Amino acid sequence: MLTWKTKTFNELSTLELYQLLKLRVDVFVVEQTCPYPELDDKDHQEGVHQLLGYDEDELVACARLLPQGASYHNVSIGRVATKESHRGNGLGHILIDHAIQECHRLWPDENIMIGAQYHLQAYYGKHGFFACSEQYLEDDIPHIDMRLTR
Repeated sequence: MLTWKTKTFNELSTLELYQLLKLRVDVFVVEQTCPYPELDDKDHQEGVHQLLGYDEDELVACARLLPQGASYHNVSIGRVATKESHRGNGLGHILIDHAIQECHRLWPDENIMIGAQYHLQAYYGKHGFFACSEQYLEDDIPHIDMRLTR
């Protein structure tokens, strides 16, 4: 059974921070062979929260929840990642559902934005997100902005 935690940067233990950064680097840098600025000065900003999904003591899923103005005019979800060994069983959809619920808890009645990898547009569409930009390149990967309206 998964355990979910939502924490601000200052609430993270050293081990939780290490696990979070390791999972994100493993997924985005190593698996996707995409060197990018992981440490972008957003994690520690006021109002930013990390959603952490644990299978016992192992971090297997995460997402970053950002208040208005941190990345977009709206509230946003970013750095969505699941551990490779835990994929294929619906964990990603569970993670997105929890991220949406936490955003609504933290910022009621706010729309939510994401910068989705273009090939995942239908995936996020299953959660109510719709495309609201043209395709663009971010770190040499095609992306599209998507919005979930409240």
